[in-house]
Amino acid sequence: MARIRSALVEDADEIALLASPTRIEIVDTLEALGDAVSVAELAAAVGRPADSLYYHLRQLADGGLIEEEAAPDGRRYRSRTRKGDRLRLRYRPGATANADAVGRVAASVLRVAGRDFARALADPDTIVEGPRRELWAARGKGWVDAAELAEINRLLARLMELVQKPAIERPRGKLVALSWVLAPVEAKPARRNTAPRGTAPRKSRAR
Repeated sequence: MARIRSALVEDADEIALLASPTRIEIVDTLEALGDAVSVAELAAAVGRPADSLYYHLRQLADGGLIEEEAAPDGRRYRSRTRKGDRLRLRYRPGATANADAVGRVAASVLRVAGRDFARALADPDTIVEGPRRELWAARGKGWVDAAELAEINRLLARLMELVQKPAIERPRGKLVALSWVLAPVEAKPARRNTAPRGTAPRKSRAR
């Protein structure tokens, strides 16, 4: 019987195990499938050769981020969390081992997102307009107040809820990946005009 563990991950060594695009894909896929699967089934779901997954599965299982169990047809793997739940990282900002590990995981998430985007963009059948649009990349930057920040967090949580429901609890439809970053940025003051007195400032060129 698999031992159900907390979905919250805070230990820096455990978090560091996810600083790999392959391991992120494995954990995401096991959570999305919602049940124990063989290496062959997992390989088909992530689109990778089974032989390329064994090392990463061993690392994740030894680190406690996934569960491994014996089955008549070989080893099977599942998420360590309850069905419908997902691993969540607890951030400890500052000069901490936790922050270093979380930063490396975030960088890996963005690398996975870049690969997903490039692969979909190369497919002429990808839908890029209308209500069924499935490919989109954008960056927004602006000032928000406390109420607007709370609304942003509510909407992001809802988006993750929509895409993270286990496959066994819904009809099989379109498989999508959603990656995003919300971060405060330093408001830098506008540059002062440093041109010598008596000279007109240069006009910027339109781009």
